[in-house]
Amino acid sequence: MSIHASDEARVIPLRPKAPARQTSATETPLQQAPAQPTSVQQTPVPKEPLWRDVVGGALRRERLAQERTLKDVAEAARISMPYLSELERGRKEASSEVLAAAARALGLGLGDLLSLAQDDLTRHARRTQHAHGRPDRGRTSPTARHDGLCLAA
Repeated sequence: MSIHASDEARVIPLRPKAPARQTSATETPLQQAPAQPTSVQQTPVPKEPLWRDVVGGALRRERLAQERTLKDVAEAARISMPYLSELERGRKEASSEVLAAAARALGLGLGDLLSLAQDDLTRHARRTQHAHGRPDRGRTSPTARHDGLCLAA
């Protein structure tokens, strides 16, 4: 037995090498058929929007529809203008108290704001169904319905 270790590094490939394709005597490498992809590429499924994006969009649309400034609404809601801006852009998750204050500043109730957000989610679900060629039955799944509002804590 030898006490001297080999100076050569041993490399273990993570993936086995694909066997090389043999070319016939009459076929040149340029005439070979292109390699077939091993997996079929599928179109990506659009992600459902995040709740904060949907609620923020509803807040912004309502504020702009009323032709009010961020400063005006933030002062009426007693929240900072940068925070309201972040809410509208979907950068922050707002508590129910903050959402209710922002809704009141716009002359809405919290239920009104959440209903606007629900309408946006329903439209998104229908667009997704149409994009994938699924029939629109007003539902995204057999158990999901879009004719009511349900909040859970």
